[in-house]
Amino acid sequence: MIRTHAKTIGLVVLAFAAGIAVNQYSVVKAQSNMVYELRTYTTAEGRLPNLLARFSGGEVSLFHRAGMNSVGYWVPDDPELSENTLIYMLAHESREAAAASWTRFGENPEWAPMRAASVADGPIVTQVESMFLNPTNFSPAR
Repeated sequence: MIRTHAKTIGLVVLAFAAGIAVNQYSVVKAQSNMVYELRTYTTAEGRLPNLLARFSGGEVSLFHRAGMNSVGYWVPDDPELSENTLIYMLAHESREAAAASWTRFGENPEWAPMRAASVADGPIVTQVESMFLNPTNFSPAR
């Protein structure tokens, strides 16, 4: 009876440890499948402040609600580019998740009036570049 009880406890401990290992593997695997989207927006002359105001005024929150994870937002240090360029990076679980998030963002009823208000004085963004990046096996961002 004691041996049976000890075997049962041993099996429970083994199953628990295996469950932890599988969960840890799943987390690591999910993180390793992340894709990063690097986006560069070039604005019309004098319109970068309007774009920055739109992002800081709620657009980033809409990104998060659509399932996008912000990595960072930057204005280049280069004097010329700092006048008309916003660069930012988003993290997505996959390219498919990115597409779904962008669809959700575009369909959000809060987005249309926000965009319309920001372009009332003319277009802000003149060019958008998007590049998806896969982390290398030695990248800390895996």
